[in-house]
Amino acid sequence: MTTHNPRQRILQFLPSLSPDMFMPGRVGLSAHFPFNDPTVRYFYDARTAIYQWARQWNSGDWEILFPSYFEGVELNALLAAKVRPRFYPVHRNMRVEPAEVLRCLGPKTKAIYLIHYVGFPGPVQELSVACRARRLLLIEDCAQALLSNCAERPLGSFGDVAIFSIRKTLPVPDGGALVAGTNGACNLPRTQPSPLTPAVAYAAASLRRHFDLREEHVNRWILRKMADIGKLVFPRSSAWGPARRESIFDPAQATWGMSCLSRTILNGQDPENIIERRRRNYLHMRSLLSRRAKPLFEELPSGVCPWSYPLQVDKKEVFLSRLLECGVEGVNSWYANHPAVPKGVFHESEELRRTVIQLPCHHDLDDADIRYIADQVNKATRGYARTVIIETIWFLLTSSRCSVPDLKRRTPEFQRNSQSGFRRGLLMAGRRVDRNNTYVFEVAPQRIAEIA
Repeated sequence: MTTHNPRQRILQFLPSLSPDMFMPGRVGLSAHFPFNDPTVRYFYDARTAIYQWARQWNSGDWEILFPSYFEGVELNALLAAKVRPRFYPVHRNMRVEPAEVLRCLGPKTKAIYLIHYVGFPGPVQELSVACRARRLLLIEDCAQALLSNCAERPLGSFGDVAIFSIRKTLPVPDGGALVAGTNGACNLPRTQPSPLTPAVAYAAASLRRHFDLREEHVNRWILRKMADIGKLVFPRSSAWGPARRESIFDPAQATWGMSCLSRTILNGQDPENIIERRRRNYLHMRSLLSRRAKPLFEELPSGVCPWSYPLQVDKKEVFLSRLLECGVEGVNSWYANHPAVPKGVFHESEELRRTVIQLPCHHDLDDADIRYIADQVNKATRGYARTVIIETIWFLLTSSRCSVPDLKRRTPEFQRNSQSGFRRGLLMAGRRVDRNNTYVFEVAPQRIAEIA
């Protein structure tokens, strides 16, 4: 389906860089955790931070309790540091049950790894108490939870170790932070300056996206000319390509530190405004989406700075492509199964990988942008619902006799919600003829669509 994009521009998933972030006088992040922690160490990204810490801390026989739902690159970094994972379940809505986590502990478990998904806190208070009682380390993955709080306390301050991916929340070219207190942070190797060329290229591309969003044509022309000059000066650099970084761990970057350009941009941030706008955009998005677009989290707790707006959909690749045609960039979230995780054991985590997408709700978007995104999502969900009905009607036309398992295989809506009106409509349209729940359909297809 081809959809006309009236704006002729893309609403990006990540925030863009603006010129005023280079100006003095901003509040900066020095008063906020983790930037105000005296033990904080900065790295090129979060994956290198956890790798350096785990390599220094690992004694060779180290087992870590790890969630079954994760991105993949953080586990690859731990595996490179010779850490052995043991997995605990993550349920629908990205829910973690502390009692289940503790039941998964083994005799060689030394630490529990907890991910704060999309900025929403996991059961960090319960697990921090349990870890102290058992003399285990608690590692908080705050890659998506920068500036989020729980019980008026910043996420990352409950455990023994915390990692942050600064570039996921703020428009910096690189940056990861590690807070480990007395747990080995002082013994980490010194970092080397990261290459400046990729950072400058990212900044130029991000500024251009900023001007694209606001349709400032003169500034875009200036940035294009700057990029042309940069390609002449650094003709072999790959930095002029897409700024996206793949979900891979490269040990060659393990000694890189955060660039000086990123440090300059951090000093130009307004954290209170960032938190307020992200919360407002999230709530605005939730109020505009239809009932078909069910959120993963029913409420937005006080203190949470949402990284994105997560949504569960079927056929998410098709759904995201429809949004992109309309000028909205979503993310196919954590779709790949990691080979270290046993297949067929963590069914709810596998369902999250099949269905979860992320929508932008960052502080660079205004109310009109959020309305446009919500409108396109509602249109895409309506289009998907029509597709399901058409597929089901075609199935009934080609086979007048089928069973409930057949319907489950052919119609995702039937399988996902047994109490939905769609399922009731299908069963009302048929007549059960045996104890095996086999139905004969003797009603016109358009009547089935009306019932559904």
